[in-house]
Order: sequence, then structure tokens, then C-alpha cells
Amino acid sequence: MIKAAILGATGYAGCELVRLLISHKDVELVYLASHSYEGRKFSEVYPMYQGHCDLTLMSDDLAAASDAADVVFMALPAGIASASVTEDMLKKTCIIDLGADFRLHDAGVYEKWYRMEHGNKELLKKAAYGLPEIHRDSIRGKRLIANPGCYTTASILALYPLVRHHLVDTSTIIIDAASGTSGAGRGNKTSSLFCEVNESFKAYGVSTHRHTPEIEQELSIAAGSDIVLQFTPHLVPMNRGILATCYAKYVKGVSDEDIKAAYDECYAGEYFIRLVSSMPETRNVRGSNFADIWYRRDERTGNIIVLSAIDNLMKGAAGQAVQNMNIITGLDEKCALEHLPSCTM
Repeated sequence: MIKAAILGATGYAGCELVRLLISHKDVELVYLASHSYEGRKFSEVYPMYQGHCDLTLMSDDLAAASDAADVVFMALPAGIASASVTEDMLKKTCIIDLGADFRLHDAGVYEKWYRMEHGNKELLKKAAYGLPEIHRDSIRGKRLIANPGCYTTASILALYPLVRHHLVDTSTIIIDAASGTSGAGRGNKTSSLFCEVNESFKAYGVSTHRHTPEIEQELSIAAGSDIVLQFTPHLVPMNRGILATCYAKYVKGVSDEDIKAAYDECYAGEYFIRLVSSMPETRNVRGSNFADIWYRRDERTGNIIVLSAIDNLMKGAAGQAVQNMNIITGLDEKCALEHLPSCTM
């Protein structure tokens, strides 16, 4: 059995990790931590888990967690992982960071966008970017995994085949993406209150959202040249889900057949990516680790439009983290993740 620990277990992503891991046939949860609820049982914070996960919540002590577990999931804010992960810890345990500290290869880019100093620049070289459908080979055997952001996952998966196969003018990429309120976390924030969000729709982080350089980094690698794109996130009055709408001018002569061939080649055999025939909706991926992708070439405007839907707490966070754990431990990648989306009624 793989012994697992979760730091930040009572946040939304942490709770999803608990849900997935208690049903994982090869995993035993041995350490759950919460800064806000230390000393209480997990099932007191989330009563639906009574009798299924009654572990007492410990402190967010990475050193203690790395002594107790084979895999540690860090579902904590940016800045904590880079200041606390050490080489010695990685000799004892694998760490999957759901935060942003090891996603960006350039510490200077991280410090510019996150406005804080990176705590361990040397470890950046040893971290794998945990988007399995693109980086599976580099994830295997690694001890430190940077779990991608939610907006990032939806956007990269949508556009990757187009930039990899040079089917679009990369200087024209625009991404409009919308997220449910769980993306803002479980903390008490006025902007996330029901009365503030309900019956409203808004953009935020215009030209400044921290996922922008992450998307640019990964698409630049795929294209083999630097990409600068426009990314605008929006907040939707729903609990969970992300829908990314991506636009780019297609290269002259590109046909529908070329586009289909690119997506088929990149995602052939990928269980969690569904190239769907109707436009994606967040309800069709809710509670699952699937990414639904749909595309269309618009001859009138010269654009390719790509839609991508994921559950921000699953493929955008906890589900992808478990997928990464399965890869680095040599398990079936789909283990504990094969369930279909929850009922839409």
C-alpha cells in the first residue's frame, strides 16, 4: 500500500483528494493536515465522510508528513512549497505540489507574476510539469511534481495540437475562460460570497492573471518558439467547472482534415481527453477527470475556435494530482479516476 499525506486537506482541492484516495485500492491515507482545523477530525469538518475518514487533522508540517508518507500532496497557497521542500525530503517521499511554486521554469518569471521570492530555485530543475497527456515520460521517475493550474490545464489541452503542428499564427491566440467559484478556494472572501456572485458574471485579473505565463510557457515549448497570448478569466455563479474558449488565426491552406489529424495524433489513446462532437459543457465533466474538447474552423473570420471543459477541482487539481501519483508509483493511471461525471439532473 502507498501511504499518502495531504497538507491543506480541508480546502476544496484537499477534500477532493481525500474523496479520491479513500477509494483508491492501493493507497492508505496516513496524514491529513489543516492549519484552520488542527486537532479536529476530518469528518467533523466534512460530515459526509463520517465512518470513511475520521483521521485527526495535524499541523501543516511537511517534514512530519514526509516521514510518514510515500507521497505527499501539498494543497497550499503559493510560496509555501518552495520555502519548505528540501532535497532530503525528496529522498524519503514524492511530493506533488498543487500550488504554483514549481510550475514555472524561470524563477524570475515566477517572482514577477507572483510578487514573491522563490524559496528554492535549484529544485526547479528537478520538478516535472504534471500534465500527463503532454509530459508523461518526464513525470515518470520524478520525486517532485508541479501539478498544473486549472485554467492552464483547460487552455493548454485545447491549443496544444494546433501549436505543436504549426496550424495557427501563434501571435493571434486569445483565451477567454470562465470558472466556478470553488476556484477561489474555501477561504472567507467577500468577493466569493453568495450574494456577491449569484446573478452576476464578471471578468477579473485582466492582463495580470498568474496562469498566463504558465500557459505561455507550455505552448511555447510545444511550438518551439516564444508565444505571448491574451488570457482573460471570468467568474461564473456556479460551484465548479471551467470552460475555456480559445481563438487563433489558422495558417493559410489549413483544412478541417489537418486539424482533425492533429488532435487525433496528439490525443490518441488518452482516456481522460474526449474529442466531443457537440460543444462542451461543464456539467458534462462535473466530478470527473475528463477534459472535453471541441473545435471548429471558421472560414468567414479565418479563426479556429476551440472549446475545452474540465472540472477545476478534478482535472484542474485533485484528479490530475492523483493521475500524477499513479504515474510516478507505476500504477494504472486511471486508478480511482475512472468514474463518469456525476448526474446532471
